[in-house]
Amino acid sequence: MAGGPGGEASLRASDLVAVILCGGRGVRAWPLTEDVPKPLLPVGERPVIEHLVDVFARQGVRRFVLAAGYRAALLAEWAASTPVSDDVSIECVDTGEDSGTGERVRRCAEHLGSSFFTTYGDGLGDVDLSALLAAHRAHPDVVATVTTVPLPSQYGTLDLGDDDRVRGFHEKPVLRDHWINAGFFVLDRVVFDDWPGPDLERDVLPALAADGRLRAYRHHGFWKSMDTQKDVAEMGRLATEGGSPWLR
Repeated sequence: MAGGPGGEASLRASDLVAVILCGGRGVRAWPLTEDVPKPLLPVGERPVIEHLVDVFARQGVRRFVLAAGYRAALLAEWAASTPVSDDVSIECVDTGEDSGTGERVRRCAEHLGSSFFTTYGDGLGDVDLSALLAAHRAHPDVVATVTTVPLPSQYGTLDLGDDDRVRGFHEKPVLRDHWINAGFFVLDRVVFDDWPGPDLERDVLPALAADGRLRAYRHHGFWKSMDTQKDVAEMGRLATEGGSPWLR
């Protein structure tokens, strides 16, 4: 059933399964990911995937599916051994070592309801899941909603005058005119009826956008992805000294 008012008008964020994409090789964080998948890299004293589960669980989500691939056995071991509340379940699905992100989601379809969350296993944010779901369901013609954040520049920028005289510097500014994919998706199950390819970012989302069935939810709070070794160190600092700003 598509999003929007209808037979499931009372659907809450806590009713949705969260699919976490955990299958990539994490090549930009190499060699940290030589022996472990990136979602198991430590952020403070716990792996990043555990922080991500906390983001959802603190807002009521009780079922998680890990779309695993690279080093899937280690993720399965983590899911089986990590203590969680009695009403929280974590399943690990081996979606293939070389599958694309879209194919990983598709291979989890049997575990999902009429709508579900999907996000990346290396990105943390204090996204309001209830507001995200409400924004998704406010548009009956939409079958997917992506959370978007202003682009955080990895470089400093120069403030130039008309004569190219340098007036100042801005160290790694947030580029608020440029919005990027931050994960934290809501998808309706009907997207599987016409799944256009194996890659979520290059096949599925562009096709939905072309059909007018994809919307964005603008998030203005905290968000950070853990792409490189430097990001791993920064995320760890935020966990130990910054109060874990991804938790609501």
